[in-house]
Amino acid sequence: MTTYMFLSLQDDDKILVFTQDTGSGALEPRHEVQVAGGPAAMCIDPARRNLYVGRRSVRDIASFSIASGDGSITHIGTAPLEGEPVFLATDRKGGYVLSAYYYQSRVAVHRIGNGGTALAPPVEWLETSSGAHAIQTDPTNRFAYVPHIANRGPNEIFQFKFDENTGRLTPNSPATVSNDSYLGPRHFCFNPNMDMLYFSDEQGSSVSSYRMDPDTGTLALVQTVSTLPDGFEGENTCSQIQISPSGRFLYAPNRGHNSVASLAVDSETGLLTCTGHAATEAVPRAFSLDSNGKFLYAAGLDTGRLASYAVDQETGTLMPIGVRDVGNRPMWVLITELPV
Repeated sequence: MTTYMFLSLQDDDKILVFTQDTGSGALEPRHEVQVAGGPAAMCIDPARRNLYVGRRSVRDIASFSIASGDGSITHIGTAPLEGEPVFLATDRKGGYVLSAYYYQSRVAVHRIGNGGTALAPPVEWLETSSGAHAIQTDPTNRFAYVPHIANRGPNEIFQFKFDENTGRLTPNSPATVSNDSYLGPRHFCFNPNMDMLYFSDEQGSSVSSYRMDPDTGTLALVQTVSTLPDGFEGENTCSQIQISPSGRFLYAPNRGHNSVASLAVDSETGLLTCTGHAATEAVPRAFSLDSNGKFLYAAGLDTGRLASYAVDQETGTLMPIGVRDVGNRPMWVLITELPV
């Protein structure tokens, strides 16, 4: 297997493809693909045969096939949209592309055709509320969640039942999870070892832990931990979030403090403890761990530079190992393994 990184550059209308040296974490450029229309959010199907790209300025989902031998991508189709996609994910079986629309207050579900293309029209074009920022199904593929930030949204997580046969979304009961605190849930990830979810809180500059009822799919807040060091008084918002494949460590970037917060995950309770902050390039919107959880890469939205870190396998803290120029407005960093 070879590890590849796909990096979207919205203002350069490009997707860069790198291979990773799994020993050192070093990246080697492989391909530079012109993708007009403001490529931003990306996702890969579970079989790792196709890449889906949300193009924000032309408003569509572009589908690409991935060559397993060298990671090159070829455009195979386009699904026009009625909004600007800010987040994409496939369901767990790879039958659908799910997407969120911050400005249009909606989520969508597009069926994936036999050739791997996201098809139009969508199966769902469902109104939720302003500030919808992500959508994913849970590991069982029976439930889906849509967080909405606070300053332009309702500060709520919408809960749905998901039908993997039809792609339809049905509001769960209750339909939303509300918080008294000004958190602004933005993105989220699942603990691979227990029924826990973690949301990055955009306005709260924090990570919140939710316990998921495996029978009903409903969420309950159990903890909120700051991503900022004590004494920081500047403006800050959180962006993305990711948990290590082992489930031991979790990471959330700070935009303003310009750092990636590292948090340890208790193996019995799933609760979090902040363990440190690694300085980043300005405005770390997009980042990703590699497939083995040994290295982390964070892109500076304002600087167009990608910072690399080694992950301490005992503590989860980050150690800087290098910075490289990548281009204008890096919006998504996606890492996967492909057969040689």
